[in-house]
Amino acid sequence: MTDLAVIIVSWNVRQLLADCLQSVQADLTRGDITGQIWVVDNASADGSAEMVGRDFPDAQLIASPQNLGFAGGNNAALRAIGFGQEKPTADLPAAVLLLNPDTIVHPGALPILSDFLRRHPRAGIAGARLVYGDGSFQHSVFGFPGLWQLAIELLPLPGRLAESSLNGRYPPSLYEAGQPFRVGHPLGAAMAVRGEAIQQVGLLDEQYQMYVEEVDWAKRIVQAGWHSYCVPEAVVTHLGGQSTGQIKTTSFINLWRSRHQFYRKHYSPPKVWLAGLIVRWGMRRQAKLDRQERQTDPALAERLDGYRTVSKIWTENQL
Repeated sequence: MTDLAVIIVSWNVRQLLADCLQSVQADLTRGDITGQIWVVDNASADGSAEMVGRDFPDAQLIASPQNLGFAGGNNAALRAIGFGQEKPTADLPAAVLLLNPDTIVHPGALPILSDFLRRHPRAGIAGARLVYGDGSFQHSVFGFPGLWQLAIELLPLPGRLAESSLNGRYPPSLYEAGQPFRVGHPLGAAMAVRGEAIQQVGLLDEQYQMYVEEVDWAKRIVQAGWHSYCVPEAVVTHLGGQSTGQIKTTSFINLWRSRHQFYRKHYSPPKVWLAGLIVRWGMRRQAKLDRQERQTDPALAERLDGYRTVSKIWTENQL
């Protein structure tokens, strides 16, 4: 049985992908685990697929002719590995790591995540400790989103709440202590999932085109009785937002559409209704601030249209 299958879904970040693959290969080579590398190229136009085929022949490449999104891309690899079948093969990997292409795996991170899941039979998810490119602290794991998170992000509440547990944050001291701790969900940039848990709950929900896919997956896994952890000894540099940053307004709308879908799927109608009030109020507030502060911004009209679109999304299917 393979210990760990690493899946990287990429779109137009060729050099970042190459750096990521080099770090993954090096860690698998130096570690005492057996691993596979799967790359799903989402119809990149920058030669990413050709680079993988040429420079990383040991990686399994799925060159999609269309952009499958994060969930669809990861599912393509999961199906190719053998997950999601009625009668799964006997040689499925013990765990799968979803890894963003804008990451660099630090030495030992992959064996640490794999070993943690092996030694903790109720652990369904293990997330790495993420750091920014300069080595500074990055929130890597979060509590599941609720009304407080929306209010803190969108309403004029005290700024100190942004780093609090009300906003789903865990204190830096927990990461610095170096011991694994229970969490809601890791960021999908580096999220290891036990193979048994995947077989039990199924693949990622492809109705999410972009964002929140890993949060939904983690929610389903935790609801099925598995535990989710952060493993701080496993360190991964995460540069963040390199692909989605290429289409900012579209990404903004996709984020809030996915959040709406998550709330409707997992929470009661009254809670979704309250969430909708907060979101629409917040979009109106941000539009007003932008009109005041960005009067000469050529992208102002596009931003305002984005706020209107989000408000419309969160108006649908209200009580």
